Amino acid sequence: MTGLVLPLAQWRERPGLDRLAGVLGAQAGEARFVGGAVRDTLLGLDVHDLDLATVHSPDEVVRRLEAAAIKAIPTGIAHGTVTAVSSGTVVEVTTLRRDVSTDGRHAVVAYTNDWREDAARRDFTINALYADPLDGRVYDWFGGLADLAERRVRFIGDPYRRIAEDHLRILRFFRFHARFGDQIAEEDLNACVARANDLMALSRERVAAELVKLLVARSAVPVIELMQERGIFRPILPEINASGVRRLAELADRERANGVAPDAIRRLAALLPAEAAESVGARLKLSNNDRKRLVLANAGVGHEGPHGLAFRHGAQSALDRLLLAGDDVSPLVGWNAPALPIGGGELVSRGLSKGPLVARTLKRIEARWIAEGFPDRTRTALIADEEVAAVLADQR
Repeated sequence: MTGLVLPLAQWRERPGLDRLAGVLGAQAGEARFVGGAVRDTLLGLDVHDLDLATVHSPDEVVRRLEAAAIKAIPTGIAHGTVTAVSSGTVVEVTTLRRDVSTDGRHAVVAYTNDWREDAARRDFTINALYADPLDGRVYDWFGGLADLAERRVRFIGDPYRRIAEDHLRILRFFRFHARFGDQIAEEDLNACVARANDLMALSRERVAAELVKLLVARSAVPVIELMQERGIFRPILPEINASGVRRLAELADRERANGVAPDAIRRLAALLPAEAAESVGARLKLSNNDRKRLVLANAGVGHEGPHGLAFRHGAQSALDRLLLAGDDVSPLVGWNAPALPIGGGELVSRGLSKGPLVARTLKRIEARWIAEGFPDRTRTALIADEEVAAVLADQR
């Protein structure tokens, strides 16, 4: 116990939270908040996810929750985690653990009732802070509070051992530094550099999940520049080079200047050569929509302009292309793409035969409609008359 008390925060008043803590034995010191909720509250940040650590085994957690009519979902029960839903409030409840064996990707754990032992297996000191649900007293075994005050992300204990336990901690180190850090822990940085090749053992989904969070963090640009300079990306994303980092910095400046929120896919597109977007999107197993955005982001604006891009590819993709090209994004502010005010049935009524010819003619009408700035129905009808007449003339 440190003598520090967790400040009052809105999340601590969520419905059902006190009852859940009571069911898990908070009065006897058998349950404490841990991790992000404690850390972010101490930093004055909004808290979204809640984690509660307890001395009780997963089976006992489920038994207590069900006896109290609190919903228990065995989301990760093999690793000691049960999701509790108490009066609509969702909390991840995890039994205190210690590592039995690790291989850099997965850990075999055993349960314990030793709070310090549980803290010792966590990654960074600022993530190993616990708080009593009743009086808010903070528990800190590894100097997390001092690191939080200094805005420093530091591994618990030997950084090489922490990385050997879970290679993803290399990327997490940089992500947390980009989000919270002002000072870099040199010993920890050097360990990440020395063990960067370990990242090759990770699934690309885990890499992608960390990368998208890193790309939108507070200090993403200087941290990514540091990672590129020190060779962190080389084993997993060798396409990222100094030129890409400069493009990222320019994009971030444009986002800020235009009041546009940072976007991970757009920023990844800035980091990559255009010709690498397809292969990297596939390698990271991004969603189909994100892969399409990644590929289109560096395609330029073209002759159709901002509204034409937004109509054909969506406002988000149009914004990507404008920002990356350094073009004016103001035409998209408050603009909603209209619908083409004429359909295939009207072309048939003008004399076209049903089938592919109607679709091709609609495409030609649409192209002219976009080029003319999305005119009203009257003008669009005249365009349709001209295009249909041209098609019919070609058939004679």
